[in-house]
Amino acid sequence: MIIVNLKTYKTLKEDLKLAKKIEKASKNIMIAVQPTDIYLIAKKIKNPILAQHIDPIKPGRNTGEISAKSIKSVGAVGTLLNHSEHMLKFADIKKSVAMCKKLRLKTIVFAKNIKEGKKISRLKPSYIAIEPPELVAGKKSVSKAKPALIKNAVKGIKGHVLVGAGIKTLEDVKKAKELGAKGILASSGVVKSKNTTKLLKSWIMEYEN
Repeated sequence: MIIVNLKTYKTLKEDLKLAKKIEKASKNIMIAVQPTDIYLIAKKIKNPILAQHIDPIKPGRNTGEISAKSIKSVGAVGTLLNHSEHMLKFADIKKSVAMCKKLRLKTIVFAKNIKEGKKISRLKPSYIAIEPPELVAGKKSVSKAKPALIKNAVKGIKGHVLVGAGIKTLEDVKKAKELGAKGILASSGVVKSKNTTKLLKSWIMEYEN
């Protein structure tokens, strides 16, 4: 699978335009968007939409936080959790995953290394995403910089393992697949691409072959 995290590079109008380009490549690519963008983008395109984060809260007095129920009500099918740009305490990850399971929302939980990935795997999230923080938004991908990490993560962590950090090219995707990853996560490599649809089509073809 492929997940594209739009982060906060653009605002709604630009994000919708980009989401439509992603949709042209494949309707199966999951797109993580800002909470303010979920409703309109989920309504306008057919791809599965993810929230970039939720908080482990129940409806009530929680000013400024994002509930699992709220993201589901506006069309999200799941959420990212514990991204290196929004890290959580393990207790909060545990609560968030449990809440999402009750609501039948998918959870993609990030881990900075195999040790953390193994701990998170006990919660049985939908996917575990291995992303070394030092490579996020960098010039060198995890596929090139730390191939052993991918191989050992796939071997040592129970569950569906995805990898991300710095993935920008078809070669990055090929290497991740060769090493056993179930899929990849990308952000700036797609958001800043001059031909988003063409790039993603090549990635999809690689994983389908």
